[in-house]
Amino acid sequence: MADETLENPTMVTEVDIPQMLEVAVLPLQNTTLFPFTVVPLAVGRDRSTKAVESALSTEEKLLGCITTKTENVTGDDAKYEDLYATGTIVSVKRMMRNDGLMQLIVQGLERFRVVEWIHDQPYLKAKIEKLPELVRVDEEEIEALKRNIHAMVQQALALLPQVPPEIRMAVMTQQDPVQLSYFLASVLELGNDTEQRMLEADTVDTLLAMTHGALARELEIMQIRSKIATEAQTEMDKSQRDYILRQQLRAIQKELGEGGESGEKAEAEQLRERLETADLPDDVRKEAERELKRMEALPQSAPDFHVIRTYLEYVLELPWRKASEERLDLNEARKILDEDHYGLEDVKERILESLAVVKLRPDSKSPIMLFVGPPGVGKTSLGRSIARSLGREFERMSLGGMRDEAELRGHRRTYIGAMPGRIIQALRRVGVNNPVMMLDEIDKLGNDYRGDPASALLEILDPAQNNTFRDNYLDLPFDLSKVFFIATANSLGPIPMPLRDRMEIISIAGYSDREKLNIAKQYLIPRQITENGLSPEQFSITDAAINLLSTRYTREAGVRQLERTVGNLARKIALKVAEGSTEKFVIDVDDVVEHLGPPRFHPEEARTEMPAGVATGMAWTEMGGEILFIEATLLPGGSGLTLTGQLGDVMKESAQAARSYLWSHADDFGIDADEIKKNGVHLHVPAGAIPKDGPSAGVTMASALASLYSGRKVRSDTAMTGEITLSGLVFPVGGIKEKVLAAHRAGIRRIVLPAQNEFDVTEIPKDVRSELEIITARRVSDVLSAVLEPDPTAKPVTQTDFILPNRDGNNAESDGERLIAKEK
Repeated sequence: MADETLENPTMVTEVDIPQMLEVAVLPLQNTTLFPFTVVPLAVGRDRSTKAVESALSTEEKLLGCITTKTENVTGDDAKYEDLYATGTIVSVKRMMRNDGLMQLIVQGLERFRVVEWIHDQPYLKAKIEKLPELVRVDEEEIEALKRNIHAMVQQALALLPQVPPEIRMAVMTQQDPVQLSYFLASVLELGNDTEQRMLEADTVDTLLAMTHGALARELEIMQIRSKIATEAQTEMDKSQRDYILRQQLRAIQKELGEGGESGEKAEAEQLRERLETADLPDDVRKEAERELKRMEALPQSAPDFHVIRTYLEYVLELPWRKASEERLDLNEARKILDEDHYGLEDVKERILESLAVVKLRPDSKSPIMLFVGPPGVGKTSLGRSIARSLGREFERMSLGGMRDEAELRGHRRTYIGAMPGRIIQALRRVGVNNPVMMLDEIDKLGNDYRGDPASALLEILDPAQNNTFRDNYLDLPFDLSKVFFIATANSLGPIPMPLRDRMEIISIAGYSDREKLNIAKQYLIPRQITENGLSPEQFSITDAAINLLSTRYTREAGVRQLERTVGNLARKIALKVAEGSTEKFVIDVDDVVEHLGPPRFHPEEARTEMPAGVATGMAWTEMGGEILFIEATLLPGGSGLTLTGQLGDVMKESAQAARSYLWSHADDFGIDADEIKKNGVHLHVPAGAIPKDGPSAGVTMASALASLYSGRKVRSDTAMTGEITLSGLVFPVGGIKEKVLAAHRAGIRRIVLPAQNEFDVTEIPKDVRSELEIITARRVSDVLSAVLEPDPTAKPVTQTDFILPNRDGNNAESDGERLIAKEK
């Protein structure tokens, strides 16, 4: 280390500086040097070092110091335009070298303005002009400002006891307003812009005004910091005082025999300790402390004592700010969904889309989903899979049969035995505020004089309101916006429209026979083997036996009954194994009949031969889909239309509309109108014990009546669905996937659908779609052309007779009006 003392650095010397001169320039970052100040500088960059060495080589050792306009410009990179035009001439008083750095002590002498830049390499050099002394404009204003500044300096020093005495003395004895302003600017952190404006000030008045404003702001900040520190210390002292007094009170009560670990004071003390360590929102903590003070003032025998204690325990146990850490790995989520569920690709994709939004925007409100589908299709297990993929807790709540809205909102504490609602209880059980909460069977909510639970759900499932959900028992706002709500239902009909509007509806249709086969092989059979204590080497079921179980021993869209039936077989085999049998049991079709008895269900199957007046329709049920046969017969000498089969009003109106349409267009279909007029007709829909309703059987009724009146049979390999109008239009209907799967199970291979349902065909599994011929129709005439067998007395029918003309009169096969898509 080299130490070169050039002059006494503590002495402010006067140097005769000419009006114009050339000096080396040292750029400064985040520092502004002022005249009459002595400051240390550290120089290490190459160009800056050369500028200092150039100054030291002169007799006066003068150096021009200019601040850079921006913080990211260094001494080596600074260009002329990066520097202010005004700076300070300094004299280098001391220089030390230490590990490549030059440690300088410099004294500010005069202000200067750059007249002309001479060069920038190897260091910056400029021709400068010394600026004149500051002008005094208003002596009274100067004196007033100077006194105010002295007063504020005294206040600031009172707030800063760590300031050395020599600094205090130097500031308080300084009478020159310019030197005082420059000194304060050098010790306060005012920012480069403010400091540069003070350096460029031409009058004493302006300089003092800027100093006054900057010092006032700094003093206000100091006062606020001092207030905060004082309040924190006071609070700490109060807490310590309260703790000491409480400990003393406990000791006194113990000596007097008035207290004990089992007394009310001990309980209150325990609650207070838990309250002090609990992480609660401010408004919740305030209410809890108020209730705790009430409890402390009550004897243990008072009824309100136990009410308040139970209330406080609920408040302290709720996860107000505790959340489980999410694991938003979409690949892992996809893997978990595929592991837990076979098929349901559209449903999985929509779930993953919602999870992707949560991942991209963590502060977004959790989605609210509604899974709608028949029993046993995996709605509840999907919710568990979502929770597992997110790494969240899972809580299931059954809403079936709930009639009292207080079960959701809780009871007010004025009632004996009051408790929070089931939402708050569920959050208390899981211990976090962001679980996956499943509201099962939301379509089976009831309502009576006690209230409507569905109305209470309007707030719970509304992201705009549930962040301040108030349970009647707690009467405190709880944030439910982080809860991932999933509701399940078997049908949308019973769910009120306002409640349905708050959820994203995801429909889960039934499984096809092939899907049931795969689900049984991958999930159901291995699970039943494990649950019944067997091994794969002891028990297996053939594919043919599984198909028999799914079609003749169960009747469902899901797989719950199928698993139960597989479990029944497994238990019978387990009995034999437990009795000592060592052979492997492979269950085939004959073994199923032997162990389970004859088939329990005889589903409708496609009839190989149908007389005139019979047509095959398709229906949707909560269990999936079914085919049904509509039978019509003439009543000679009778009149009107007779309907049987437990038909609803809508279905009866469809039959009347079909008969009226055919009657009014009899000539178009080769029907004798007099035969309709002179004879009655009886229309029956088996099975008679099952109620039926809905408009989707309209085209089937029209086909059955047209077949009856014309004598042309309806094709036995064809099933149809669609609503009709009196003008002969075919309107779209719902449940297409379930209906088509049911028809496929029954052996139907031709399907007639409304043209507007054409896009619903994409929801049908490809393996089923590839075995079907699907025809779409816009009018009743299109349906009859597709389903009625050709009239033997008419000319031969070609394929073009079944293709609808489009608006231009051309065949519309290319327009998608008819879909004869036998996929390979």
